Amino acid sequence: MGDIVRFVPKTELERTRLIREARAIYDSIFPAAAPDRAPQDGEDRVKT
Repeated sequence: MGDIVRFVPKTELERTRLIREARAIYDSIFPAAAPDRAPQDGEDRVKT
């Protein structure tokens, strides 16, 4: 009882979807460096 339901326009949902999709594409092209990752066998440690 007393719950508030917020109306979210379709344009806002579409904007959020497009931003999420663009970030996924960007991350696939420019993967984030993993400085905390331990080096695997035969790898040097990456310095940033």
